[in-house]
Amino acid sequence: MRQIDFWAGVPLCALMSGLHRLWRLFRPQPVKTGRDILFIELSEMGSAVIADSAFKRAQRLFPDARLHFLIFAKNRPSLDITGTIRPENTLTIRADNMVSLTIDTLRVIIAMRRLDLFAAIDMEMFSRFAALLTFFSGAPNRVGFHNFHGEGLYRGELLTHRVVFNPHRHVAKCFLSLVHALAEPPGTVPHTKVAFSDAEIQLDPVVPKPEQLEAFRARLVTAFPVLERAKRWVLLNPNSSELMPLRRWAKESYTELARRLLADPDVAVVITGVASEKGEAQRLCDACGGDRIVNLAGFTRMSDLVPLYTLAELMVTNDSGPAHFAAPTGLKTIVLFGPETPSLYGALNPNAEFIYAALGCSPCVSALNHRKSSCDDALCMKAITVDQVLERVKAKLSPS
Repeated sequence: MRQIDFWAGVPLCALMSGLHRLWRLFRPQPVKTGRDILFIELSEMGSAVIADSAFKRAQRLFPDARLHFLIFAKNRPSLDITGTIRPENTLTIRADNMVSLTIDTLRVIIAMRRLDLFAAIDMEMFSRFAALLTFFSGAPNRVGFHNFHGEGLYRGELLTHRVVFNPHRHVAKCFLSLVHALAEPPGTVPHTKVAFSDAEIQLDPVVPKPEQLEAFRARLVTAFPVLERAKRWVLLNPNSSELMPLRRWAKESYTELARRLLADPDVAVVITGVASEKGEAQRLCDACGGDRIVNLAGFTRMSDLVPLYTLAELMVTNDSGPAHFAAPTGLKTIVLFGPETPSLYGALNPNAEFIYAALGCSPCVSALNHRKSSCDDALCMKAITVDQVLERVKAKLSPS
């Protein structure tokens, strides 16, 4: 997808920019006042949670607006964590193969143009595919990150509101910048010369309904009776996106951490993951032995995560989606960072703690290099020791 985005996306953005400029010479931009705002963020599940403050800011700035969201179909359930975007206002594109991608892209372009769009906000960071979708939406106001004087990030001249991507502040504040640009006059260069406080990106708490919580707990303890006897459930998420294997702490480290946690008779260790990770999760369980370690990979749906995080005592996870999905519940979370930095991607959770070696080469991936790294030995993750993580786990599990 990255190769297609570059080799096809760059010339397409250049072509459409030229055609659009030529078209406007003969037909000026018509004045159009729609009411809908479309957010486009295709590939990152965690971003749907991080961006929640931006969605709510859009609602406050434009109280009559209807919010819509465009996302890859496999990532759509991530919007249900906070529930700010209504399911019926969600557009999806399947990315299983080129045929479904092409068909769904054409279908979505038609659907976007049928909306009463006031604005389309491209939340992707320098994706040409997202820039083209934003342009083809037909929205009179098109907001997104612009490269300005940066090299290698060309996305054409398709935006009406160009915002600087600031690699020195949290991504949630960058998303706020995109929304705020709509409240400024077109042509401001660059947009959003304002400061955002940490309080402005805090997430609203998410609490499951009592009947939902009890139903999930009953299903869980029926499938894994040992959880009925354990006083404390500690979740381990040893996985991360296949796009970024450098973010993974070693399986051997997770196995050793699980063994040491099981030394406490009140603790049950729960391994989380999707169905495709069930085999790896089971091997971790088998390596630990004992009956107080549970393989939950593939057992939970996205709708089960808020109840699971509400019932659990603590989670240890790589820098990946679950850290963000747990944030609105306030679950005590320890997040292991390596090739990226918590300064930009830290979960918006007051009960989260980040362990980060901060080597001289870290962070080595960012939006400015399309999250590509030449590293073949993630010493930044190896530098995080089991003793270090266990110490922080015990501190958070302490009654005090």
